[in-house]
Amino acid sequence: MAKVFNVTAVCLPDEHYMVDLSSRLEEMKGYVDAGKYFMVNRARQYGKTTTLMALEQYLQKEYDVIFIDFQMFGNDEFASENRFALSFAETFVQLLKETDAAKNKNLQEVAGRMQAFADAGNTGYRLKRLFEDLSSICAYADKPIVLMIDEVDSAASHQVFIDFLAQIRAYYMKRAKRRIFQSVILAGVYDVKNLKQKLRSQEARVYNSPWNIAADFDIKMSFSKDEIAGMLCEYESDYHTGMDLNAIAESIFAYTSGYPFLVSRLCELMDEQVSKKEVFGSRQASWTQEGFQEAVRMILSEKNTLFDSLTGKLAASPQLNAMLYSLLFTGKSIAFHPDEPVLNLAAMLGFIKEQNGVAVLANRIFEMRLYNLFLSSAQMQELDIYKISLEDKNHFLSDGHLNMRLILETFVVHFNELYGDRDSEFLEEEGRKYFLLYLRPIINGTGNYYIESRTRGLRRTDVIVDYRGKQYVIELKIWHGREYHQQAEIQQMYQNKDCEK
Repeated sequence: MAKVFNVTAVCLPDEHYMVDLSSRLEEMKGYVDAGKYFMVNRARQYGKTTTLMALEQYLQKEYDVIFIDFQMFGNDEFASENRFALSFAETFVQLLKETDAAKNKNLQEVAGRMQAFADAGNTGYRLKRLFEDLSSICAYADKPIVLMIDEVDSAASHQVFIDFLAQIRAYYMKRAKRRIFQSVILAGVYDVKNLKQKLRSQEARVYNSPWNIAADFDIKMSFSKDEIAGMLCEYESDYHTGMDLNAIAESIFAYTSGYPFLVSRLCELMDEQVSKKEVFGSRQASWTQEGFQEAVRMILSEKNTLFDSLTGKLAASPQLNAMLYSLLFTGKSIAFHPDEPVLNLAAMLGFIKEQNGVAVLANRIFEMRLYNLFLSSAQMQELDIYKISLEDKNHFLSDGHLNMRLILETFVVHFNELYGDRDSEFLEEEGRKYFLLYLRPIINGTGNYYIESRTRGLRRTDVIVDYRGKQYVIELKIWHGREYHQQAEIQQMYQNKDCEK
């Protein structure tokens, strides 16, 4: 069976085109070898589960790995300490049977006792007894045991999970005297410190976290351009499309910043959908820059689980919504500080990242999707500049291409007529938003646009428009008079020369 690109559930090397994970698995093994406990917290559909499953296989020669998914636990399992301890014990024992450790007779005795307690629903079984049994199992095992728990967000609102982490910490602190896991790896969107914030007072949420034993996990999980090219190389060896591997990989990386779901989805669209469109008609035609731009247009217009999750977070957090709106439309720099709750939340969810000390959108796809979301609101579409654009939109096409000069000239006329009497603050804050609002109906369904990130926070904004294989760069600046702008152009010319050097 031929391999495919996959964006649902776990990626499997024998079934799916995948980025080579070996380098990050080796790095993660280094944490395990050193006895580190750590948290893999990344945004939704960032390849956490795929990476952990690959790590499970990678560690098996030297370790017995127990990989538990908290999504398999229902609310009842977290209802009480007794219920959780019994459920965890039963799950642990069942998974232990699949490892080499199950052959150890002393270990079998402890595991059998745990299973008997679970089968009987023993009401006296608590976390204390659970960890005594887990410690015994770790002591009897022939190989060190690594515990991995996926989807810890499922436990976010349950006190018993915090108590469970406290037990892990207590045993970690005494591991020289009492055997326990070689390493514990938790995975989820939210850092455990943030899970604790939902349950504790202001003082306790800051101090004495049960997960303060965890090492910082700074292994990069986004895909690099070279890793994307390596995945495409395997695809190319199967289909011989003649694609320019480096160019396509560079384009994918430029638009996604290596976000795993977005990388795989764009590839999936080019392979399975763009190639079947009449205008392309083959894989050879779809794996081109034109085919890539069509895939970008498609992903921006579709509903998928990642975008649904992100928009759900915006609806649930007005502060997050307002911060992203400001970042997109005002052009003002927002200093990135991880202790700022809204910025921390936006970074965890994958909306933003830190770049040179300021917050920036995580990737172009998210940026364009957010622009489309904000500009599609009923409030925006009631603005006069949008209504005028709907009337004008068919006047700017010539032989299938945009007449960008005419668009700019017409926009300036309309903008001055509608808003020319406003103060400079309004022009600075709203000008770029109104231009994008005017532009959107003109290119909607055919082209895309984004803001060049390096111009954010400067006295200008560069809008990049991709339309039917042609790219337009539009520089937006507030007009301060001809002399001022002539000086600015001279300064920019020298800056460009310095960059070239």
